[in-house]
Amino acid sequence: MDQIFENIRTRRSVREFLDKRIAREDLETIVQAGAWAPTAMNKQTFQFTVLTDKEEIASLAAAVGAALGNPAYDFYRPAALVLVSNDKDAGTNPLADAACAMQNMFLEAHALGIGSVWINQLRDTSDDPAVRAKLRAYGVPDAQIVWAVCALGYAAQKDISAPARRSVIRFVD
Repeated sequence: MDQIFENIRTRRSVREFLDKRIAREDLETIVQAGAWAPTAMNKQTFQFTVLTDKEEIASLAAAVGAALGNPAYDFYRPAALVLVSNDKDAGTNPLADAACAMQNMFLEAHALGIGSVWINQLRDTSDDPAVRAKLRAYGVPDAQIVWAVCALGYAAQKDISAPARRSVIRFVD
């Protein structure tokens, strides 16, 4: 089995992280993998904003939690967050662009021994006033929303097994 397919097959979402920093070099590699994702018409309109400060991650989580009515919200307490933002009303396809970038980052993180999980809540809370104030402070343009968040950290649980795959492939010859 080739290395790429093995990486695809063995990557799992991680929702419990160790309290351990990720090396800056590894974070840069992960985000570069996202930046090399395909985009609609090669417009490359997305932005990647990386948060590594635990207090800042907790502060953003508190703002998102307040917008959701969930004061315990915590993004699973990762070592880093990558906010993937893109135009709100782009004639391109910002969610698909974000999805391609997220997959690239997930696979690169896994190759480096770092766990990851997709977080959706900022897509619906980006324009909440308290959340928008945080995003503005991070340099996310007002014309963009955060379509996806990549939470990163070292997995607290090892060897997360995969459920059996259903038969979802059909050839019509």
